[in-house]
Amino acid sequence: MFRIAKKEVLNPSVTRMSIEAPLVARKVQPGQFIILRVEEDGERIPLTVAGYDREAGTVDIIFQIVGATTEKLNHKQQGDSLPDFVGPLGKPTETEGLRRVAVIGGGVGCAIAFPVAKKLFEQGCEVDAVAGFRTKDLVILENEFRANSTRFLPVSDDGSWGRKGLVTDALQQLIDSGRAYDEVIAIGPLIMMKFVCRLTKAYGIRTVVSMNPIMIDGTGMCGCCRVSVGGKMKFACVDGPDFDGHEVDFDEAMARCAAYKPFEAKAREAACNLFSMEVK
Repeated sequence: MFRIAKKEVLNPSVTRMSIEAPLVARKVQPGQFIILRVEEDGERIPLTVAGYDREAGTVDIIFQIVGATTEKLNHKQQGDSLPDFVGPLGKPTETEGLRRVAVIGGGVGCAIAFPVAKKLFEQGCEVDAVAGFRTKDLVILENEFRANSTRFLPVSDDGSWGRKGLVTDALQQLIDSGRAYDEVIAIGPLIMMKFVCRLTKAYGIRTVVSMNPIMIDGTGMCGCCRVSVGGKMKFACVDGPDFDGHEVDFDEAMARCAAYKPFEAKAREAACNLFSMEVK
C-alpha cells in the first residue's frame, strides 16, 4: 500500500498529492510517469510525475478531476493509501547539453513542465518558462516556476493573470526579441502543442512535446497509447512520452483522445452521484 503523505488543493479542479513510494522516488526522473489504482479492482490511470523527494521517499502527482477515477482519487485524504503506484515508466526528458531552452506549459500540463524546467535550471541552463491558463483562478505552480527559470512569462486567455493572449504569443515575443533556443519543450493540451510546433517549425527550432494518450498497461503490450510520429507508429508508454513535435500527427492524436470523452463524463457523473449518496 502507498500512503498519501500530503494532499493540497491547487485550484477547484486540480489537486496535488505526495505519495510515499520510496522505490519509485529513488529512480524517477522528470518526464516519466506512474500508473496507479485507487481501488484493488479499479481502473489503471497514468499520471506524469510532478516532483519527487528522494530523501523522504515521496513522489508528487498533480491531477485534474475529469473522470470517475480522478474523482475517486480526489476523495482520498492525507493518511489514506493507494493499492498500486507503479513506476517510473517511460523515458526521462533529455536535458543534457542544453544551454538555452524555452519550456512552455499549458493548463495542468504545467505540472509536467515544471520538473523539467527545474532540472534544466539546476543544470545551469537558461530557462525561459511560459505558463498559460484560461483565467487567474486556474493558475498552479506560479511561485515554483518563478524560482526555477531565468525568465517567466505568465499568460491567460482573459488577461486576468500576466499578459492577455496565448502561449504562442509569448513564445513569438521571445523569438522576436532575439532569443535563440537549443530546444523548445511544450507540454499541455494537444491543440496548444500543435500550434507551438507550427510556430517553431517556421524558425527551425527543435521542439519536444509530451504525449498523454489513452493508456492501459504502460508496457507497450496493449497498443492503446499509439501515436503517429514521422509516419511511424510509436507507443507513448515505452517510446515516449516525449517525441519530436514536428513529426507528431496531432490531428490523429486529438481524434483518438476525444473518442471516449462521453464515456468519461458519464462515469464521472455516476461516481459523483455515488459519493453524494454516501454523504447523505
